[in-house]
Amino acid sequence: MASNEKVYSETEISTKLDSDHPRWYYENGWIKRKYKTSGWKSTLMVVNLIGHMAEAAWHHPDLSISYAFVIVKIQNHEAKGITEKDFYLAKAIEDIVQWQPSKEKIVDGTPDDSRFKYIKYD
Repeated sequence: MASNEKVYSETEISTKLDSDHPRWYYENGWIKRKYKTSGWKSTLMVVNLIGHMAEAAWHHPDLSISYAFVIVKIQNHEAKGITEKDFYLAKAIEDIVQWQPSKEKIVDGTPDDSRFKYIKYD
């Protein structure tokens, strides 16, 4: 089934990443982001979070994982390029993985203690 979605050019992708997704980059047909974690348990939590979001959105990124990081690669396979769906999912992932509830002062958030650190925030 062919997609009728607009596929962004490399110039458009770069412009959109620079303005809306500064920690993401374009490489070999994918938009990508590396998230650093504090270890294996944290990596698995990030992977499960992204897995849930991708399944709910029915738009599935590729993930590369290691002990203390997760690399997210997104492209619209059906459209054979980068579309608005990719930017939308990237933003949703970024907003949740980088969420720091302690900055909102409603809940405490993870203590600033290496025993409890979970994400290495940018």
